[in-house]
Amino acid sequence: MTSSFVTKGNRIVWIGFAVVIAILGVAAVFLILSLPDANAFNAQVEQIFIENDTLTGRADLKLLEILAQSGTAFSDTLASYRMVIFVLLVFSCAMLLSALVFLLLLTTLGRRMAQIERSGIQVRSLVIQRNENMVYLNDMGFKLTPAAIETLSVLAEARMDDDILSGSEIEGMISGKASADCEEAAGATRIKRLRDALGNQMVSELLVRSIARRGYMLSVAKDAIDVR
Repeated sequence: MTSSFVTKGNRIVWIGFAVVIAILGVAAVFLILSLPDANAFNAQVEQIFIENDTLTGRADLKLLEILAQSGTAFSDTLASYRMVIFVLLVFSCAMLLSALVFLLLLTTLGRRMAQIERSGIQVRSLVIQRNENMVYLNDMGFKLTPAAIETLSVLAEARMDDDILSGSEIEGMISGKASADCEEAAGATRIKRLRDALGNQMVSELLVRSIARRGYMLSVAKDAIDVR
């Protein structure tokens, strides 16, 4: 189903590309055809020369010469306008295509993030080395503080026993006090510091799950955990 959804999305993107190019192509043809002929002004001046052969005076000839020069300038200006319009159309086409590509990338990234949120992190191994204050998540190593290592170790041991720990229970196991004498906020603070120590927000939020009204647990398979 996911493959068909991706194929359909790619087809829509390519159709969007074709539509954008077609629209810009039609607009370019319309604009270029709607512009007057570059030699139209010169043609009119030439027609004046032909139809008014009686204009032989010095002032008349000077006026016709000025008109001819104006026609040439108009022709050059119109040619430059055509080039400017062409460049702007190419630029707008590139911008629209880039926007569609970025939209496709954002859609794909959002879909992947949604899949990660639904399935969680696929952890093949979680190795906690307490003497070195290191945790190895798959192939990534994290240097943590001793307090963060203790919190993670408590969560790992609870996960291997299929237990969900509340904040007060986490604080009690680390401090050695009875959980009834510990505050929920103290354990929540330890969880927050652990997530901060892991650094990557997506990794920390999905690795250490918060279960409403119950507590905290690791989203890791029991056989993938190794506490040393």
